[in-house]
Amino acid sequence: MDTESFEQVVILADSLGDAKWYLVENSEYRVFFLDGQPISVDLPASVTLEVIYTEPAARGDTVSNVTKPAKLSTGLEVKVPPFVKEGDMVKVDTRTGEYLERAN
Repeated sequence: MDTESFEQVVILADSLGDAKWYLVENSEYRVFFLDGQPISVDLPASVTLEVIYTEPAARGDTVSNVTKPAKLSTGLEVKVPPFVKEGDMVKVDTRTGEYLERAN
């Protein structure tokens, strides 16, 4: 929605490319248009997303580089440390798509 005119604008997810994985409901984003078509989205450096699925940590995984896959609320899949569990909120770098830290 345009916050000045309150006009509803429909943008197909496919036209956003990888930016679609970092869009959070009820957040404001600046979308750039060319000839009426969206060409890019100005994303923040990181977003906080909820982990909706990940495997439980395996016992004995104490090596510092161990990671496991996690699916986030937007459908994005990232590698996270073993202590991250379902329901946790995590910060993800929107430039690289990598896990940054567990959020409060």
